[in-house]
Amino acid sequence: MLLPQPLTRGRIVQRYKRFFCDLVLDDGREITAHCPNSGAMLGVNLPGQGAWVSYSDDPKRKLAWTLQLVEAAGPDGTGLVGINTLLPNKLVAEALVGGVIPELTGYASIRPEVKYAAASRVDFLLTDPDRPPCWLEVKNVHLSRSPGLAEFPDCKAARSTRHLEDLAAQVREGHRAVALFVVQREDCEEFKACRELDPAFARGLDVAAEAGVEVMVWACAMSTQEIRITRPIAWRP
Repeated sequence: MLLPQPLTRGRIVQRYKRFFCDLVLDDGREITAHCPNSGAMLGVNLPGQGAWVSYSDDPKRKLAWTLQLVEAAGPDGTGLVGINTLLPNKLVAEALVGGVIPELTGYASIRPEVKYAAASRVDFLLTDPDRPPCWLEVKNVHLSRSPGLAEFPDCKAARSTRHLEDLAAQVREGHRAVALFVVQREDCEEFKACRELDPAFARGLDVAAEAGVEVMVWACAMSTQEIRITRPIAWRP
């Protein structure tokens, strides 16, 4: 998936009120950018950390700039981290159409944002006349506190825990269900649920997997021009 071009580099001053981030661009301009991420953004919100923003001249927007990428922090951190939580569904849609994820190929129909359960919308419903429907939930991952290890979530994630319960219910109905974690960074080889920050979600992921929900984790190739889902990484229960 191509990113808005050109991206402009700067450094984070502060991230605040969830959706605002002040930056100083490399040319000295001070800006406030929209931050499309409602999580804690641990490790990717540090003052002085390098970041990349896109610009829009749409007069209807309150903020012209959008934070897209942050440069990984710490002595072992390398490369870029995607913080825009609106992108993983687009990345997955592209990967499904392109047949990038072998386990999710062969379906005749791919429908986004389908209502199910009591009050949820699944990110994708994959259907085919010759196989059970597949309910696919997508989660964005940017947290990495240890070299090579990606984690989710980075704060309490009650809604995501409910999604796991909804997926498990579909399995009990004889359907297929998948929790797909999209790691928007290149420096991770393993993934685990962050029990320290949200033990309820970690337990929920274990229970969902035991119920038959398939847990898949795919990492991305990252650049300031493009992000693509490229390779699976191991889930560490």
